[in-house]
Amino acid sequence: MKIVLFGATGHVGHAILDEALSRGHDVTAIVRDPSRLSRADAHLKIVTGDVTRPPSWLDAVRGADVVIASLSARRDGTPDSIPGNAATLLEYLPQAGAKRLVWVGGAGSLETAPGVRVVDDPHFPDAWKAEANGQAKALDVFRASTSDLAWTYVSPAALLEDGPRTGKYRVGGDQLLVDASGKSHISIPDYAMALLDRVEKNDARRQRITVAY
Repeated sequence: MKIVLFGATGHVGHAILDEALSRGHDVTAIVRDPSRLSRADAHLKIVTGDVTRPPSWLDAVRGADVVIASLSARRDGTPDSIPGNAATLLEYLPQAGAKRLVWVGGAGSLETAPGVRVVDDPHFPDAWKAEANGQAKALDVFRASTSDLAWTYVSPAALLEDGPRTGKYRVGGDQLLVDASGKSHISIPDYAMALLDRVEKNDARRQRITVAY
């Protein structure tokens, strides 16, 4: 499978890159700074590009089976850019012939009760709120889109952290998934595995899903 990956130099994006390459997929990583991605692999092509400048990546997308976007605004401190990036991809990817987009989403918009989101909890960390709200707006952009692009928005558990690849996870919808002890968590490698499973199975089209233990 030919995969285009935005955000391969990020923590989650790098895990997705590792998972995709371990499965034998051909990956084109579109990055702003190629010096931050030193990995060499026969199945990896690195292209210098910026999601906000479609002419820098349109040619790289042509012929791809799927595009994966792992676009955190944490490094730049520009959470308002998140829904804008979603809108840009929805508009321009079809121009390059892309038909499938899988988006690394946030957990803040998941519901803990009807109409009550994770980000609405008074104990939700202030440092994470701007990005959580940016990701929630991106989900709104996807849901309002009339694009022919088949998108999937993949929310992690409330706690997405370093840890082992266990090979286990559950899939849910708009509600936060918790384990028997009431904890909502998943390791980054297992999140990446779950996301690539969606890519290979080509399911959850035009849906938001969540994955957790």
